[in-house]
Formats: sequence, C-alpha cells, structure tokens
Amino acid sequence: MKILLIEDDRENADYVANGLREEGHLVAQVASGAEGLICAMGNGFDLLIVDRMIPGLDGLNLVKSLRAAGNHTPVLFLTALGGVEDRVSGLNAGGDDYLIKPFAFSELVARVAALGRRPHATVAETRLHVLDLELDLLSRTVRRHGKLIELQPREFQLLEYLMRHAGQVVTRTMLLEHVWDIHFDPHTTSSRPT
Repeated sequence: MKILLIEDDRENADYVANGLREEGHLVAQVASGAEGLICAMGNGFDLLIVDRMIPGLDGLNLVKSLRAAGNHTPVLFLTALGGVEDRVSGLNAGGDDYLIKPFAFSELVARVAALGRRPHATVAETRLHVLDLELDLLSRTVRRHGKLIELQPREFQLLEYLMRHAGQVVTRTMLLEHVWDIHFDPHTTSSRPT
C-alpha cells in the first residue's frame, strides 16, 4: 500500500515508517498539517496515518478538510489523545480507525491491513471543486468565490468536463467526443455524430 504518515515527532515517525516499509508498504512522511493536506490531495495514497497534534493545521481539521474536498482516502488516527471524546471526534471528523499511543506495532500492522482490505466507498459526487470554483451537479449551478455564474447548458457541460480533468491535458478530440458528442471513425477522414 502507498501510505502517507503525517507525524511531527521525528523519532516516532521514523519508527512507524521504517516498520511499515519492512512490511512491504511505500511510506511518505510529512511533519505538518498543511504539508500533509497538500500531499494527501495530490498523490493517490491508499491510506493516511495522521497524528492529531501536529503543527499548523491539526489532524482533526486536516481530515475534515479532506472530506469536505471529496477525498475519501482511509484515515487511521495514531495519537496520544485517547479519551472517549477524542476518539469520537476523530471518527466523526472522517477518520476510519483510531489507535492510541503508546501502541503495539503488531496492532498497527493489523489495522493497516484491515483498512487495506476494506472496499473504498464510492460516494456519488454531487459537487466538483477546483480552487475557488464550485460546480453543483444537482442544481446545475456554478459559483466562484461564492458568486453565482450563469452558464448555458453546453457551457456547463464543458466546464464540468474540464473540472473533472483538472491538471490533465485535454485535447480537442476529447472535448468534441465528450461534450459535443461528435465521434470520429478512424477508418474515414470525416467525423460523424453517433
């Protein structure tokens, strides 16, 4: 599994990361909430292991931000905050599991394996976000900085396609096929709607 470990205690982070690497996992380490949020949003991790007490953006708000942005990567909180209220708030913020420090490494490995076996829920996406732009698929509205932008149906389709492919190269052919529904027959020199 590809795991992101967000932990500011260097000794503990190295212990966990090295142990998980010995178990065959790929592990990236970061020491702050802000850096963790950026990495978690862009690098296709299978699991996040998050300490709640990290500098800048704390672990609880980091996970809330991920969930609000539509990121459903499983999260295992690994933290010294072990009270019932702490565990409940961690799970309610979007955590999938909660392990309290100090911990047995074998239990951490078992929990990581269990989260890896769990099928990822595919939640129907109703809103797309790219930077300050929000597209609501249910109400068919677009807002930038909270301000409503009026779009024609084809413009809405175009924007939706571009937002779903943000950060990727989008060709003219892709747009013609997916937005205008014009398909190209490779055996001819002309295009025809299908």
